[in-house]
Amino acid sequence: MTTREKILADVRKSQPPLVAAPDITLWENRQQVDGLTVLETFKAVAGNVGSKVISVESIADIKTHLNIIPGSRVLTSIPQLFDVATDAALAAGATPHELENVELAILQAEFGIAENSALWVTEKQMGTRVLPFICQHLALVVNAGDIVADMHAAYKRTQGSDHSFATFIAGPSKTADIEQSLVLGAHGPRSLSIFVLTT
Repeated sequence: MTTREKILADVRKSQPPLVAAPDITLWENRQQVDGLTVLETFKAVAGNVGSKVISVESIADIKTHLNIIPGSRVLTSIPQLFDVATDAALAAGATPHELENVELAILQAEFGIAENSALWVTEKQMGTRVLPFICQHLALVVNAGDIVADMHAAYKRTQGSDHSFATFIAGPSKTADIEQSLVLGAHGPRSLSIFVLTT
């Protein structure tokens, strides 16, 4: 028996016994997280990780909360905002260098997760996959009814979907590696605004 075969045989003998997977139906359709509603939890967690959450009744209401500097480059994937921003789909073939001057990107999220305030964004909503990471400021729009309690519900919701690229985004870019000091906007957007559509 070679050394490799001996090591593998020892590993096989040392495996813990198999146990049944836990029943996660407890979390399905959960309306509260730690005593708060799913929406309240989402807002609290988002604030704790550096995001700004703004409740709006319609896409048109978002415009009143935008502080766009005249002449700055703003891209969006939301047709109702094309009067204040450029269609992000027009930048689909752009290189990252051609997008380095994007001040604000406003994108639709498919859904959010209360327990960690992450938002699921697919390449379809991005226009180009580098956009939410290269812009100076990021704004994501999510329907209040599309916020689920936890990652169990989130993974269930993504089952069967097929995307060439999709990601969970939670909070602005941040790091605390250097001198244990929190820095926002370290490797990506300096801020994340989340517009929650309540109707």
